[in-house]
Amino acid sequence: MDGDPLTAIPLAGQTAGAADGDFVIAEWKDAGETGPERPIAPLHRHRSADEAFYVLEGALGIRLGDEAVECPAGGCVVVRAGTPHAYWNATPGLTRYLIVMTPQIRQMIRELHAPAPDRTFADVAAIFAKYDSELLV
Repeated sequence: MDGDPLTAIPLAGQTAGAADGDFVIAEWKDAGETGPERPIAPLHRHRSADEAFYVLEGALGIRLGDEAVECPAGGCVVVRAGTPHAYWNATPGLTRYLIVMTPQIRQMIRELHAPAPDRTFADVAAIFAKYDSELLV
């Protein structure tokens, strides 16, 4: 669905939005394998982009700066540019959620998830920096 804003099919496991657009929306899930000590995304910040999370099922735990909040199904959290944040599944079961992000953040995530068996912390930090973001852990 990437790049095809006219497609109307189920979003599950897909993203929608154009690479040259203002935002991309993705539906993701976690089966309860994460937590504050092992988040889905480690503590980081996007210097120039906001990001939003909308929970469809379950609950997300989200660290915003020094504060942790729990966002239940039907809830939304907006993370303003520059805010350190991390997030995890706050339930022992399935959590499904939408992320609204810039195409730049989506590209960063794709690069981070690409296979790279010898990737170091410095390599990951460099990927964040390439996309105007900062890894903070």
